[in-house]
Amino acid sequence: MFSRLLHPYLLLTLTSLFWSGNMVFGRAMRNEVPPLSLAFWRWAIALALTLPLALPHLRSQWPLLKRGWPAIVTLGLLGVGGYNTLAYIALQYTAATNAVLLNSFIPIATIALSWAFLKKHLHGIEWFGVLTSLIGVITIVAHGKLSTLAGLALNIGDLWMLGAVFIWAFYTIGLQWRPPGVHPMLLLAALIAVGLLALAPAYAWEIAQGRLIDPTPTSLAGIAYTGIFPGFLGYIFYNRAVGEVGASKASLFIHLMPVFGILLAALFLSEVPQTYHFAGIALIFVGIYLTTSHQAR
Repeated sequence: MFSRLLHPYLLLTLTSLFWSGNMVFGRAMRNEVPPLSLAFWRWAIALALTLPLALPHLRSQWPLLKRGWPAIVTLGLLGVGGYNTLAYIALQYTAATNAVLLNSFIPIATIALSWAFLKKHLHGIEWFGVLTSLIGVITIVAHGKLSTLAGLALNIGDLWMLGAVFIWAFYTIGLQWRPPGVHPMLLLAALIAVGLLALAPAYAWEIAQGRLIDPTPTSLAGIAYTGIFPGFLGYIFYNRAVGEVGASKASLFIHLMPVFGILLAALFLSEVPQTYHFAGIALIFVGIYLTTSHQAR
């Protein structure tokens, strides 16, 4: 039973659920919680949760951390200091439709970078699964109409989101070079520490600009959510799953984010799902099934 709970595909599904809530909060609370403040406190909370589990391994595995410092610094800057910070900034300026559409290109970017740097390839049925899932995402964000896509125009927020997409793709394939033998909790703590060191000057600059958190119960609860679920649990689950199934297949589960976004909007914002939502969800699940069920020769 415990092994089933740790199945990589279940972990990736839960990660997409947590990260969908993160995107919803980042957009909904953009006026109450500035982006750099949200990124900083999200990771401060995640570090506080990680340290008790990481410190018992620090003394025995410190030599491994020292040898692997280039990978740790790179992954910390990309995965902790980079992706979510750029995504929060993007959500200050761009519509949720544009952000979700751009975010859904993470699997394509990851596969392309895996081919370029790791020489990894997908079989024909796996490529078909990726494209089917992508069509499902486009169906959702375009409301089932091609004219909606034609009306989407890039703005400064979209450019920030596009930068976040490629940063996350690099982080995903970069996990291939994480230091072997380091306990997952110790590795996560090290990555968060690097990211926080990079975020601290930016957070101080934001405060100096007069952009402060509005400490309402809703904003504080939202910050706590981003630290516990997307920050702490989400990264533990994602890192473990990538190690088991590889970057290309793991990144495909990003396509579940629009699905969970629709469900969360229906639950918390009283938005009624439409026919095109269900059509897109069906295509996404078919695509994930085709890609993850294929056994390489």
